[in-house]
Amino acid sequence: MSKKSRFAPKLHIKKGDQVIVVTGASKGDTVREVLEVFTSENRAIVADTNMVKKHLKATNDNPGGITETPAPIHISNLMLVDPKSGKPTRVGRREEDGKMVRYSKKSGEIIK
Repeated sequence: MSKKSRFAPKLHIKKGDQVIVVTGASKGDTVREVLEVFTSENRAIVADTNMVKKHLKATNDNPGGITETPAPIHISNLMLVDPKSGKPTRVGRREEDGKMVRYSKKSGEIIK
């Protein structure tokens, strides 16, 4: 079975969400934003998290050198921030007005 044809589960995290890193080298209580989500790999790029050094060759547009960029982190290491309390929370799904919405398990509030 090829990697591309596997079933990708519905993720609880979307681009633009506010998350907290729960485990790993970048863990802490700092709220950060999700920049990009890779559903097939169950990974996400989070701002200022899992920073790696990248060597860039000089071009006409780019002077080159060593830059730091965020690398993908597994979504199991991330928890969504509760909109009411600002603490990490699990995410549930329920139907409201014919649409599926995400809600915080801690406070019951709808997330965006």
